[in-house]
Amino acid sequence: MFILNKNDLAKAVREEYGCTGKDCKAIVTDVFDTIRESLAKGNDVSINGFGKFEVKNRKARKGINPATKQKIEIPASRGTFFKPSKTLKDKLK
Repeated sequence: MFILNKNDLAKAVREEYGCTGKDCKAIVTDVFDTIRESLAKGNDVSINGFGKFEVKNRKARKGINPATKQKIEIPASRGTFFKPSKTLKDKLK
């Protein structure tokens, strides 16, 4: 299994569009920074043909500390989730 990272994405952009390695890496970095900033503001990010990054609020809930077996209160929090598009799901079959 191969894990694609930001450098690999920049290289793919460079091969496709012919920009310099430095410029391509800056473009890829800017794309991810924009997605990160939008999610941090509580906005969802939808990329056609790829999927949707969603920000969801989790309610406070009760839990059990596995080490001590004591009941604990888990505070409310916000999380990011990814929902793949139908196009992506079909490609993964």
